Amino acid sequence: MERHFDDELKQLNTDLLTMAAKVEEAIRRSIESLKKRDKDLALKVIVDDRVIDELEVKIEEEVIDLLALFQPMAIDLRFITTGMHINAGLERVADLTVNISQRVLDLADQPLLKPFIDIPKLANQAQYMVKSAIDAFVKRDEELAKKVILSDKEANNLRTLIVTELISDYMEKDTTTVSRAVPLLLITRDLERICDHAASIAEDVIYMVQAKVVKHHRERLQSG
Repeated sequence: MERHFDDELKQLNTDLLTMAAKVEEAIRRSIESLKKRDKDLALKVIVDDRVIDELEVKIEEEVIDLLALFQPMAIDLRFITTGMHINAGLERVADLTVNISQRVLDLADQPLLKPFIDIPKLANQAQYMVKSAIDAFVKRDEELAKKVILSDKEANNLRTLIVTELISDYMEKDTTTVSRAVPLLLITRDLERICDHAASIAEDVIYMVQAKVVKHHRERLQSG
C-alpha cells in the first residue's frame, strides 16, 4: 500500500510538471503572437487550451483519489493540497493566455497603436514569476518562493505605467485610438493576473515547505 501511495505521489508530481510546462509554453506563444501579430499562433494557443483543461481534470481526479484512498498526513497532505492549488492556478493562467490570444486576433489587422516596449516587459515578468514559482515547488525552495511573491510589486508597477500611458497619451487625446487601446489594456490586465497567480503558487509552496501561511500576511515573509 505504501509503495502504491509513493507511486501515486510521483505521478501527481509528474503531471503537475507537465501542466506547468504546457502553461509556460502557452504564455510564451501568446506573447509571441502579440509581438508578431501572428493570428495562426494565437489560434494555436486557443485550440491547445483543450489539452491543458483535460490535464487539469486528470490531476484533480488524482488528488481526490489520494485524499480518499490514503488519508495522507503532515508533509504528504501539504504536498497534495498544494498540488491541487497549483493545478487550479495553472489552469487559470492558461485561460488568461487564451484571453490574450483572443485580443491578438482583435488587433492583428489594425494599424499598430504604439511600439511594444512595456507590455513585453510585463510579459517577461509574468514568465519569470510562473517559471520561478514552479521551480520553487520542484526544489522545495522557500527563498525562491519569497522572491516570486515580492516581485509581484514590480508587475503591479508595470501594469500601472502601461494603463496610465494608454489612457492619458492615447485614449483621452484621440478617441479614434480606443478600439486599439482597449485590447492592449485587457492584455495588460491579463498579464498582471498571471503574475498574481504565480505569487499565489509561491505562497502555497511556502505553506507546503514550512506549514506557514503567508497568504494575506506578506509581512510574515520577513520572519523566520
